[in-house]
Amino acid sequence: MTDRQADAVTGTIHKGLAEGKVGTLSGAMLGISCVAPGYTLTASIGVIVAAVGLKMPAIFIAGFIPMFLTAYAYRELNSRAPDCGASFTWSTKAFGPYVGWMCGWGMVVASIIVLSNLAAIAVEFFYLLIARVANTPEIADIAGNKPVNIATTLVFIAIAALIACRGITTSERVQYVLVAFQLVVLVVFAIAAFVHVARGDAPAGLSFDLDWFNPFTGLTLGVFAIGLTGSIFAFWGWDTCLTLGEESKDPDKVPGRAGLLCVISILITYLLIAVAVMMYAGVGEEGLGLGNPDNSENVFGALADPILGDWFGPLLYLAVFASSMASLQTTFLPAARAMLAMGAYKAFPARFAEVSPRFLTPVYSTVVAAVVTGSFYTVVMILSDKALWDTIAALGIMICWYYGITAFACVWFFRRELFDNVHNTVFKFLFPLLGGLMLALVFGIAVGESMNPENGSGAAIGGIGLVFFIGFGLLALGAVLMMVMRARSPEFFAGETLRRETPALKG
Repeated sequence: MTDRQADAVTGTIHKGLAEGKVGTLSGAMLGISCVAPGYTLTASIGVIVAAVGLKMPAIFIAGFIPMFLTAYAYRELNSRAPDCGASFTWSTKAFGPYVGWMCGWGMVVASIIVLSNLAAIAVEFFYLLIARVANTPEIADIAGNKPVNIATTLVFIAIAALIACRGITTSERVQYVLVAFQLVVLVVFAIAAFVHVARGDAPAGLSFDLDWFNPFTGLTLGVFAIGLTGSIFAFWGWDTCLTLGEESKDPDKVPGRAGLLCVISILITYLLIAVAVMMYAGVGEEGLGLGNPDNSENVFGALADPILGDWFGPLLYLAVFASSMASLQTTFLPAARAMLAMGAYKAFPARFAEVSPRFLTPVYSTVVAAVVTGSFYTVVMILSDKALWDTIAALGIMICWYYGITAFACVWFFRRELFDNVHNTVFKFLFPLLGGLMLALVFGIAVGESMNPENGSGAAIGGIGLVFFIGFGLLALGAVLMMVMRARSPEFFAGETLRRETPALKG
C-alpha cells in the first residue's frame, strides 16, 4: 500500500493497473462480451416467451430502460471518481462503509454465480459442437456425466482466468475475435430467419406487428414483472466498462461512453433476434415453437439447423460456445477489480490489493475468483445440478441490489449540485433516481417471486422456494464476513481509507 498514491481530488487510490489501454470501442466490446448476447439469448428466450409470449420485444425494452438510466448514474460517478471498485467505491463514498461493503459484496457474488453458469453453458455447447461436427449425437451426452462435466468446467475456468491474468491488452485482442464472431453469426442467423419467412417456408411465418413492442397491452402486472426480471438479467454485465476506468485512455469520459454504447448495442441485438425467431418459429408449445418446453433451455440448439441448414448450423453452436467463453473471461475482470479495490481500501484482506508488476493486473484476486468459482460449481453440481439454476434465479436479487444502490448513490453523492444546471438535474438526479426506483421495484418483486418454489427448481424449505434462501443467504453471509473484516481491519469501517463525502468539484 505504501507505493499507492491517493488522488487528492477524488479521494481514491491509484492501484497500479495499466493506464491508457482501453478506448470507447474496446470498452464497449468488453462490456458486450461480459453480457454475452449469444449465451444469454439461447438461455433466456424460452423463459421470457413462457412468461409473455409475443411481447418479448416489449419486455426487452422494459428491461433496457432501468439499465439505460442507471448507466448514466455510472457515467456521472465515474467522471468524478474513476475507480475499478465502481459500485463499491461510489456507494461507500455516498452512504458509508457498511452500505458500500454490502454493495461490493453483491457485485462479487453476482459475478461468481454468473461465472459458474457461463462455464456450465460453455461445457454443454463444447460437447454439442463436437457431436454435431463429428455427426455422433452420443458425444453431446458427455456433458451430462458429472465427473467429466466438472473436470471440463474447471479447465475452462482456468483458461479464462489465465487470459484475464495476462493483461488487459491480451483480453482485448481475444475479445475482438470472439465478440465479432458471435455478433456476425447472430446477425446472419436473424437474416436467414427473415429470408425463410419471406419465402413462406417458416413454420410459423408470423407477420411483423408493432404491438409486440408495446408493454402496456396484453400483460398482467405479475406476468410483466416475471418477464422484466428475466430481461434485466439479460442486460447484466455492461458495467464491466466502468470497472476499467483506471485503465481507460480518458478515465473521465471513456468508461461512461463505452457503457452507454454497450447497453444500446445489446438492445438492438436482442430486438433483432427476438423478432426474427418469433416470426420464424412463433411462440407455440409444439415443434419448433419458442414456447415448447423441450426448446426453452437451448433455443438456438433447436433452431440452428432449420434456419441455417446442416452445413452452417454448427456455426451457431460455435457462436454460443464463443460467447460463453468470451464472457467467462471478461467476467473475471470486474470481479477481480472489485476485490482489488476492496483490498486496496482495506475492506478485504491486503493481499487482494496486489497487482502483478509484469502484467499490471490483479492476479491474486483473479486466481481467488477462479478458485471460488470452481469450488462453488463443483459443490453445487455434486449436490444437485438443479441447484445451479436456483442460484441463477437468485442472481436477479443480487443485480437489482447493487445496481439500485449505485443509482441512488449517484443522487446522494451529487446532492450539493443536482440543480445547478439542466445537465445535472437530468443526468445526476432524474435518470439515476428513476433507474433506482425501477430497480428497487423489481428487487421487491424478485424477492416475492423467489419465495414461490415454482419459479426455480421446485425445491423448497418450509414451503418457501430455495431461491429465496439462496439470495438472502448469500447477502447474510456477506453481512457476517463484513463483521469479521471490521474486527480485523477497522480502518475502512472508520472511514480512514475511503472517505464518505462529496469530493470537491474539478477545476
